[in-house]
Amino acid sequence: MDIPKIDVELINFFKRISMPLARFSIFLIFFWFGLLKVLGFSPASGLVKDLLAHTIPFMAPDTFVILFGAFEVLIGILFLVPGLERLVIPLLLFHMGMTVMPLFMLPTITWTAPFVPTLEGQYIIKNIVIVAVAISIVAHLRPIGRKDENI
Repeated sequence: MDIPKIDVELINFFKRISMPLARFSIFLIFFWFGLLKVLGFSPASGLVKDLLAHTIPFMAPDTFVILFGAFEVLIGILFLVPGLERLVIPLLLFHMGMTVMPLFMLPTITWTAPFVPTLEGQYIIKNIVIVAVAISIVAHLRPIGRKDENI
């Protein structure tokens, strides 16, 4: 058994699947969770409605949850399409900006004590991983107007 050769083969295998897996992972999370909102089954709908009451009180909460869910579905689908990264990343960052707001605007829902998040708070904080995966996808883009992959 040649450990260095196996190591190289494993590294090359994971390099080949890393971007498709990253794209599919983000798609799955956004499509699934967004679809739950659209269909009215999301456990996060209450949190979204509470935040809406503090930020956009003039919009009907049920309508907003459906639109927010559709926005998430769109983000998920766009991550599957190579070439649309420059379009979807700003949408993702806008979404992340909105989803982090409860940590500051609804602290009684997202924290039990300093640095002790509730389940809702944990749900929001885990989005750091989504941002890291999105950054990884962007880091592998070819610069506009360049044919070579070297920067």
